[in-house]
Amino acid sequence: MKMLAAIIGAAAAFCLSLGHAQAQSYPAKPVRFLVPFASGGSSDIIARSLANHYSSALGQQFVVENKAGGAGNIAMEETKRAAPDGYTLILGHVGTLAVNPAMFGAKLPYDAEKDFAPITLLALVPNVIAVHPDLPVKTLAELVAYAKANPGKLNYGTAGNGSAGHLAMEYFKLQSKVDIAHIPYRGTGPMLTDLLGGQVQLTFNGIPPILGHIKAGKLRPIAVGSAKRVSSLPDVPTIAESGFPGFETSQWYGLMAPAGVPKAVVDLLQAEAAKALSSGDAHRRITEDGALTAAGTPEAFAQLIAREKQRWGEVVRAAKIQPD
Repeated sequence: MKMLAAIIGAAAAFCLSLGHAQAQSYPAKPVRFLVPFASGGSSDIIARSLANHYSSALGQQFVVENKAGGAGNIAMEETKRAAPDGYTLILGHVGTLAVNPAMFGAKLPYDAEKDFAPITLLALVPNVIAVHPDLPVKTLAELVAYAKANPGKLNYGTAGNGSAGHLAMEYFKLQSKVDIAHIPYRGTGPMLTDLLGGQVQLTFNGIPPILGHIKAGKLRPIAVGSAKRVSSLPDVPTIAESGFPGFETSQWYGLMAPAGVPKAVVDLLQAEAAKALSSGDAHRRITEDGALTAAGTPEAFAQLIAREKQRWGEVVRAAKIQPD
């Protein structure tokens, strides 16, 4: 027994020393940073801002790869199958980590909590309900009243079925009991083209991609989904203060690696992300369009994923949302 214990202890010490050695030489080659969505929008801004910091601070290129498809599942599965050595990372998202487990069920090709190592939460992106200026509403109460007076006549656009905007609006529809039809697009860009053209009347979207259109008067903001008002739209009330106490929804993004990545690598990436998000170019680029930086520990990020997975699972089931 003593010999067995000694062997186990030696093996553990070897693994620990190997992990430290990997971390000390990491990164020794370029790192792939997958984004499970098409280019453009908040995910790109956040991933590329962080990648630029890592490349500069750690002396190797962190190469962002947009790998859209399957509601993010394609990139998530590829990351799950990658070697857990820190050379494949992915931008985790409320959709892939909290929505897809309920929407796809047993068909989901990964386990959101077991197949990945959370590194850090990166950013919160408040959502805003925005309408085409031709829609005769200026407040959330007026929007609800108009929708109830015209059931089924309003359409809202999103970046796709099961997207964060889709879930946010379905959550609001459950709370307000309004009938507004969903029009899914293949990305925020195509949706905005039709929203600006009046083909759809409103959206419940992350602020960064539409802030410029709001400031230009091409879209009218009605209410933000965050718990507090946001600095980029200080005069726009929250949904909670507009008659729906306790309502809150924001998109969130975090950094993930395949499960089993050495803890020392996780710690290095988390520490550098905290630096990037506290000041400098990454902080400025992420926040200038309305997002909020939100660095934290791997443990706190894991806890957020578990909470959000339960909350959005309930919305998916109540709204009967099905994958494409």
